[in-house]
Amino acid sequence: MPELPEVETVKRTLNDLVNGKQIESVTVRLARIIQRPDDIQAFANLLAGHSIVNVERRGKFLRIVLDGLVLVSHLRMEGRYGLFSNEDPLDKHTHVIFHFTDGSELRYTDVRQFGTMHLFQIGEDLQLPPLNKLGQEPLEPSFTPEKFKQIVSGKSTKIKSLLLNQEYIVGIGNIYVDETLHRAGVHPEVSAKDLSDEQLDQLHHAIVSTLTEAVNAGGSSVKSYVNGQGESGTYQQQLLIYGRKDQPCNHCGTMIEKTVVGGRGTHYCPSCQRKADN
Repeated sequence: MPELPEVETVKRTLNDLVNGKQIESVTVRLARIIQRPDDIQAFANLLAGHSIVNVERRGKFLRIVLDGLVLVSHLRMEGRYGLFSNEDPLDKHTHVIFHFTDGSELRYTDVRQFGTMHLFQIGEDLQLPPLNKLGQEPLEPSFTPEKFKQIVSGKSTKIKSLLLNQEYIVGIGNIYVDETLHRAGVHPEVSAKDLSDEQLDQLHHAIVSTLTEAVNAGGSSVKSYVNGQGESGTYQQQLLIYGRKDQPCNHCGTMIEKTVVGGRGTHYCPSCQRKADN
């Protein structure tokens, strides 16, 4: 958390808040957030004087595009951005502050301190870590049923683990993998190569429809996630399977179970997602 729908929502709200603003200076209060360059003063010096052109998303990463630079930001579990006046009091968990020439500030806060920032010249960021090995975007037109079958073809990996692997398909985390597998009626432990064409078509449709609906709802606020304007998402109210252990399945009434797949807690309905049927 956050996953693709939450990062997409943050991207959209930041575009409304900061596009066109010029950075006057940058304050770094926690050095380990800055991964590239490895000198925080160099990071601040490089950004000073540049203006934000656009905020984009690649998988679970934000790409803050400036005039000549790209700041790649990963929120990890608790990271969040917010726009403030330079007179507003600082939260103790504020780690990076982008001071704009108009007196406003974009502040990055992170209770868990797991977030990262990498700064690149334009054109470098997609060729180097952490973005260079990311896979297919699931909400792009290029993510067709045929493309999905190519990704899955011949792989003995459990389907849940494959969908979580960001080198194959990006942005789908634990919440939305559970939701899409449930929608498609696919057991999370089935090997990807054992899925039929019909099942793959159903799963492809479930991935796209689930993520689209979640984006439209502003993401899921199952923990502390808020968008760039401090607003919570609402998709958690529509979750069919995730976080509902020992509650009845909305489709069949069977009690939802929880297991562990690939080290991740996994919710499924033993009736709707029968492993033996695959």
